[in-house]
Amino acid sequence: MKPYRGDIGTVGWLSFLSLASLRRLHAIAIAVLLLLAIGASPAQARSSAPAASTAHVYLLRGVLNIFSLGLDDIAVKLRAQGIPVTVANFASWSSLADEAAAGYKSGRIKTIILVGHSSGATALPDMVAKLDQLGAPVKLAIGLDSVFRTSLSGRVGRYINFYIANGAGTPVQKTGQFQGKLENVNVQNVPGVGHMSIEKNLIMQQKVISEIDAVVFGRSVPASGAQRPRQPGEASAARSGTASAAAVR
Repeated sequence: MKPYRGDIGTVGWLSFLSLASLRRLHAIAIAVLLLLAIGASPAQARSSAPAASTAHVYLLRGVLNIFSLGLDDIAVKLRAQGIPVTVANFASWSSLADEAAAGYKSGRIKTIILVGHSSGATALPDMVAKLDQLGAPVKLAIGLDSVFRTSLSGRVGRYINFYIANGAGTPVQKTGQFQGKLENVNVQNVPGVGHMSIEKNLIMQQKVISEIDAVVFGRSVPASGAQRPRQPGEASAARSGTASAAAVR
């Protein structure tokens, strides 16, 4: 009889252990599900990848491929966000335009963005014009200190020409065939900026990346005050620079 009662006690103890284990496993499962839900909750995490994958940024280096290596740093930062990037010498602009137009017509590329430094910036208007002729409009183009006076035609959502007024850079001119928004921005007062360092300067790199992110992800661009550090006498210089830029348009 006693063994029988002992068996009942053992069975009851085992049942208690099993119930406790089940409750513990249930609590762990709920915690895991909550963590997964929290990790997947941001809408941006779900939506940014498709937006980035359908954009493509073409970065055009200057002469000899050795003076625009800061574009490689920009490329690394963009790829880290999932944005496809092509880095090439400015001499390849025509074949790159053909490639971008083919991607646009196939639907693989929906947003074309161009960035060029030095001679790469000088080639941007030609690339914009050819893409327009091929039926693939450029959403954003950013020139970094174009070394020759250039004229802009074709369609582009926004063309930003960062140039150093007291250096080799020049403003970009509009033509009657241009459709879009053109901004000539004098960055001579950005600390540490020169023709050979503009694309390596961290402030300028961030300006470029912020403009690209605004197009690809719909993020806001930092206020102009944050983009252009003001220094004594800059206000009058900016006014004279604006007047001279208007004169060449």
